[in-house]
Amino acid sequence: MNIIDSKRTHLPDERAIAAAIESSRQIAAFLSTESETQRIELVDDVQQRQIVELPTFALRLLGDILSELALGNTVKVVPIHAELTTQEGADLLNVSRPHLVKLLDEGLIAHTKTGSHRRIKFTDLMAYKNDRDSTSQAAMAALAAQAQALGMGY
Repeated sequence: MNIIDSKRTHLPDERAIAAAIESSRQIAAFLSTESETQRIELVDDVQQRQIVELPTFALRLLGDILSELALGNTVKVVPIHAELTTQEGADLLNVSRPHLVKLLDEGLIAHTKTGSHRRIKFTDLMAYKNDRDSTSQAAMAALAAQAQALGMGY
């Protein structure tokens, strides 16, 4: 199964964005609970009602998805055990595929090889991304501290 399915990728329109804004606010009101599950009510177009019990973490995830949709962003859900192609991994890191292949070949990101195809575990890719982001944040903080120490006005 291909993780990134372009046939199912849709940018939200204005109506969907408005609905996402309102529903994300409503869901946020219920997320302060200590309960492990939440019940939500679904109503179809003929007013039939169905109560669904969801794990609270799934409702939090739904809230995160709605928040992104409210900003006009497209959202994809990727299972954390998923293995990605180099193109999918490059897209998630926002780098070129050749750059990602170089990182793989240098051993900076764990991967497997089946024939000539490389596969990257989502968790390994995210671990690299988190390390990269932490290093970047530390460098920016050091530069900001240096600029303030030198009285550069920012």
